[in-house]
Amino acid sequence: MNSTFEDRLLAELKAEIAARAAQGRAPAARRLTGRRFLAVAGVVAVAAGTAVAAPMVIGSQTRAYAVTKNADGSINLWLNEFRDPRQVERDLAELGVRADITYLSLGKRCGNARAPFVAGDHTPTTPEELASKDPAVQARIRKRAEKTASAKAIRPENGITIYPRYIKPGQIVLIEVMENPVEPTVKHPGVAWQFSGRLTDGPVGPCQIVDDPSAFDIGTGTPPAGS
Repeated sequence: MNSTFEDRLLAELKAEIAARAAQGRAPAARRLTGRRFLAVAGVVAVAAGTAVAAPMVIGSQTRAYAVTKNADGSINLWLNEFRDPRQVERDLAELGVRADITYLSLGKRCGNARAPFVAGDHTPTTPEELASKDPAVQARIRKRAEKTASAKAIRPENGITIYPRYIKPGQIVLIEVMENPVEPTVKHPGVAWQFSGRLTDGPVGPCQIVDDPSAFDIGTGTPPAGS
């Protein structure tokens, strides 16, 4: 994970605080609203993967995406073209993962919760902590978020990596992918794509699309020229 990803994770937690306050609900306990991963300047910055791939690759014939099951049981989802999400769902289902995949344009997001959060995503974070700019406080929040059920099950590694061992029976992997129609370059850097993923017990409602101006913020994730 890079600093850009962590900053967006904090931003999502703060956004939930504001939304709940506007609805008049007491913000006693906070929950992780999802995970976001940024591919900056056309370079996907991911953690190095060590799993050895087993001979099971689905979807590679279309070149739009590939679903690969690894020897450790994890599943890699590589997206080359953002189309046919229903087929991606069917391929994941063949590997035992129920999923709901939504593709959006960069700068848009689902403005509604869509589905209930799983119990393992509750985090004991106060509004005061979320409002704090103290690096030590923010580091504590990130560490808590990394221990949630969704953070363990869906990771920004080797594209998108799903760990079925952290998914309980009946749970659904809810993934929203936002694509930039203009490919960023080193000369003109920007966010190529990002995703938000979390677990839910369902049911999953339709996406109510709203604007997300912050999606174009590349933060500190911009690679140096020539990289």
